Amino acid sequence: MTRLDSAIRRLTAQRDLLDWAARNLSPAGLVLEVGLGNGRTYDHLRAHLPGREIYVFERSPAAHPDCYPPEGYLIVGDLFDTLPPFIERHGRGSAALIHIDIGSGDEDANLSLARRLSPLLEALLQPGGILLGDRAFDMPTCRDISSETRVLEGRYFVYCRDNGA
Repeated sequence: MTRLDSAIRRLTAQRDLLDWAARNLSPAGLVLEVGLGNGRTYDHLRAHLPGREIYVFERSPAAHPDCYPPEGYLIVGDLFDTLPPFIERHGRGSAALIHIDIGSGDEDANLSLARRLSPLLEALLQPGGILLGDRAFDMPTCRDISSETRVLEGRYFVYCRDNGA
């Protein structure tokens, strides 16, 4: 498979899962976009979830000018510096949806990052909340429901926080 084919498969999986999440999302709770990048997925989320509070986390914002969130909804800095105060301010279990796409070409670094972020992301998810990610996470109170989607195994990962958690 070429890198172009791989990118197309990844972007198709993202779009399909974002659309699926928008249809299956709890009506209450925050939406978090972790990793703004050029703003494509944020733009897709705000178009499909009008009226929802969407907070975006980015270390170094460089998105398309039309793809920035309104003032107060872009949190700039390292995730390990910005997520804990966000949890403190908005509370554990405040997110109905988290979309995270922050991987690099370094699989060892990606694995380490996912392992370190897992407890923070898990703390943010409300019962029944959904996490869509570009890699596997270790979240004991969440079920991996990736196989219940139509996305190829290992292409994208989907977690749902248990209602009793």
